[in-house]
Amino acid sequence: MPQSDAAPAAAAPAPTLRDVVAILERVYDPSWAEPWDAVGLVCGDPDAPVRTVGFAVDPVAAVIEEALDRGADLLVTHHPLFLRGVHGVPATTFKGRLVHQLIRGGTALFTAHTNADSADPGVSDALARALGLHDLRPLEARAGNPELGIGRVGELAEAEPLARFAARVAAALPATAGGLRIAGHAETPVRRVAVCGGAGDTFFDAVRASGADVYVTADLRHHPASEAVEAGGPALIDVAHWASEWPWLEHAAETLRSAVAAAGTPTATGTNIETYVSTLITDPWDAQLPSR
Repeated sequence: MPQSDAAPAAAAPAPTLRDVVAILERVYDPSWAEPWDAVGLVCGDPDAPVRTVGFAVDPVAAVIEEALDRGADLLVTHHPLFLRGVHGVPATTFKGRLVHQLIRGGTALFTAHTNADSADPGVSDALARALGLHDLRPLEARAGNPELGIGRVGELAEAEPLARFAARVAAALPATAGGLRIAGHAETPVRRVAVCGGAGDTFFDAVRASGADVYVTADLRHHPASEAVEAGGPALIDVAHWASEWPWLEHAAETLRSAVAAAGTPTATGTNIETYVSTLITDPWDAQLPSR
């Protein structure tokens, strides 16, 4: 068979970590993060090429081992590895060991936390879309920018009983040991829904003001939930914190892929990257037993 004289097609250049971080920070602006939060690049060489990016909720040991096994150049997580200041990262501490593993393996770590919560689209948009909601608006809008903010309020195409809506929530989210906790009558009609990915029991005033029939969030504490029920509603569906934020991962991955492919980067035009979403369940609870 005659050999072709055509030169092999050159592989698309890889963007640098600096390029990818610039895209992520354009989509999830660090200025949108809460004052107490810690977002952005945790470790990594800004000049290193990035070909594979992993997305996960938690930067725990299993997720980092997965990233290293998959040859990820960058791991993007929703939750920070370091939320409070530290004076060092020795490998004698479990978080220090993770940092050393990442650096040795050539995997950078980037966090988008409350800035991704406030983004449009962000964490709660992904949760709302997973539940089939439309006409979304922030539950608590940011001052000066009503398109951004924590949580979302949306509508179902048609009203349905709370029991059926709860089944919809269970089917849309990954399963966890804790499952769902529900407060409200099974036949209560549900049309308007408020959601907040992650812990959301500080937003009950905004939920009531929205006119929502049900509020879907995580980490509801006894007293705020009890007071909400005593105040006459809305109905409540409490899901696992990890599960409520997991739908955002594919949205974030698609956003990054599209941004890199469409616009290129400051140092490499026409680049592409591969992404994956971790399916490891990092909810901390392993089992649940009914009390007597």
